[in-house]
Amino acid sequence: MRRRDLLLSSAFPALMNAQERARTSGQATIKDLELIRIEGRRKVEAGDAKGQHQVNPLHVYAEHRPAEYRERERPAGEARAAQIYLRMTTNEGVEGLYGPIDDEVAVVVYRQLRPFVKGKDALAGETLWDKMFRLNRHSRSSHFMMAISAVDNVAWDLRGRYFNTPVYRLLGGPTRPAVEAYGSCLGHSVEPDRMRKTAAEFKRQGFRHQKWFMPLGPGDGAVGLEKNVQMLRHLREAVGNDCDLMFDAFMGWDLNYAIQWAKQVEQYRPRWIEEAFHPDKMESFVALRKATSVPVATGEHFYGRWEVKRFLEAGAITVVQSDPEWCGGVSELVKMCSIASAYDAQVIPHGHSVHSSLHVVASQSPMTCPLVEYLISKMSSYYYFEKWDPKPVDGKITLPNRPGFGIELDEAKIEKRTALT
Repeated sequence: MRRRDLLLSSAFPALMNAQERARTSGQATIKDLELIRIEGRRKVEAGDAKGQHQVNPLHVYAEHRPAEYRERERPAGEARAAQIYLRMTTNEGVEGLYGPIDDEVAVVVYRQLRPFVKGKDALAGETLWDKMFRLNRHSRSSHFMMAISAVDNVAWDLRGRYFNTPVYRLLGGPTRPAVEAYGSCLGHSVEPDRMRKTAAEFKRQGFRHQKWFMPLGPGDGAVGLEKNVQMLRHLREAVGNDCDLMFDAFMGWDLNYAIQWAKQVEQYRPRWIEEAFHPDKMESFVALRKATSVPVATGEHFYGRWEVKRFLEAGAITVVQSDPEWCGGVSELVKMCSIASAYDAQVIPHGHSVHSSLHVVASQSPMTCPLVEYLISKMSSYYYFEKWDPKPVDGKITLPNRPGFGIELDEAKIEKRTALT
């Protein structure tokens, strides 16, 4: 037995015994899917409230458009923390663990996918995914596809534990020892002075790539457009020319507005403008890409490889941002990477979570998958209940060596545990 196996054996005897039983039987038959809600309290440090809004489609209506944001101080204290994790158990004793997952996803997992996957082989990933996809007429998108993603991801974790290796090795092995993260600045103030200070500080921390979120849209008129343009000037002055700047409009713009903005900001060399329109408006993405030198990105709300293929065939985007929490899981994101590589496009997954994105990106060519998204504010507490937080150091996340995704809950932080039914 290798030294690493010996160390794991001493640390995780129950896991190793389960692995041996499973290997002896040559299978891992799904016994159940368990949804576990865990709760506790975490400390909150004093600092900025980080409540800056971003433009969204509803802001075209004046009554739904928020007032201009002004940063406020947040006092130190405590906050309730609660997350849902998904556990896959097998008759042979090997388990998988994945999360956090969203409440609306948990409902579909429990009511529709849980009874369906019982008795199926967790090691037969392609078959498992295809059967889940064929189960429901609405599987092609939205919450059903998000639920498929959760089950697919927990099955990948189980396979990693079964074979005693990280998921990225099951996907072909690492292409680098650490993956560079871009800092996603959702919630941070875009007041010019605060924004400049924050951007400079993130660069000092190692985030050579930063994404900022546009606060204004067509409903804010010409003044709002000018403020969105000036954001780039302030940020470029704050970080210099050796830092990539990306921008997200979260489906809140229209084509004319996006073209006006893009033509005025080309001089600041943004790396991309993201999701300027709803993904159903593929023609608008095509027109924007033809009208500007600013690269065009979308895909956060792609729910399968077929949407990626259509957008790339149409020449609509150069950056695919599919999210393995939503697009069909690790299994589907890997297929999207293969399609994108044929079009010389990049896949930089949306970062609703980090675990699955990190392992997929790590297994792909850096030409296809150069970066992983790290939502700086959200991720500061998102993995509170886990022992190992995938946190960038000097802008890079070192690949874990633990089996599966390496998720292990910290029991000392859990005050309450509830099985969801």
